[in-house]
Amino acid sequence: MATTELLPGSRTDADGSAVVRVLSYNIRSMKDDTAALARVIGACAPDLVLLQEAPRFFRWRKQLARLASDSGLVILSGGATAAGPALLCSLRATVERTEDVLLPLTPGRHRRGFATAVVRFGGARLGVLSCHLSLERTERYEQGGMLLDRVAGMGADHAVAGGDLNDEPSGRTFRRLAGTLTDCRTAAPWGGEHTWTRTGPPKRIDALFVTKGVEVLGCGVPHDQPGVTEADLRAATDHLPVLAALKVPAAV
Repeated sequence: MATTELLPGSRTDADGSAVVRVLSYNIRSMKDDTAALARVIGACAPDLVLLQEAPRFFRWRKQLARLASDSGLVILSGGATAAGPALLCSLRATVERTEDVLLPLTPGRHRRGFATAVVRFGGARLGVLSCHLSLERTERYEQGGMLLDRVAGMGADHAVAGGDLNDEPSGRTFRRLAGTLTDCRTAAPWGGEHTWTRTGPPKRIDALFVTKGVEVLGCGVPHDQPGVTEADLRAATDHLPVLAALKVPAAV
């Protein structure tokens, strides 16, 4: 059963390894209460934020920069240039490189993409990928394969990837990802489970995954995180966020 104890805070250890807090959040193009959204993100004290449905149209950079600033973070990559996924980070991160990736467009459907980066925390080096996969089953499965290929090709021994999968743990795409990567929630349940509660039965369709060698210290919806209120979670967007604490080994 998931615990409600606080997740470990960010730190860098003497051996160069690091505890990194990662948040994944579908923010619905910031159409809701942006002050509540910033409060939720800031209260989670993340080192990395994997966003989905970041602003993509008029003055999108200004909107994303304001959210980052109000949350105590900076923009790392993504937004319109990645068709929605974006990355924010704390000043603790040293950025090695970023790349926004557009996936093949299926006529009549939304464009999809990945926001990616390689960053360092102390002696730990970490690849990062934010995604928002298709609503259509076959296309989503193909995009899951592209995600795995991209993670494998990032040139980082350790990586975290995640976002809005539009798929549940029993689904074909979710199982494809979990067959190669570690599903953080399954590895170390913490907090709440379900990330979609607005319609129908509650579902877990947002997730974080890590590569081999990254230790998951806890992962789930931060209902009991100090500073996160249920009112803000309801007002901020239509998804619930996923917060994880990861222990990343020092780079060899």
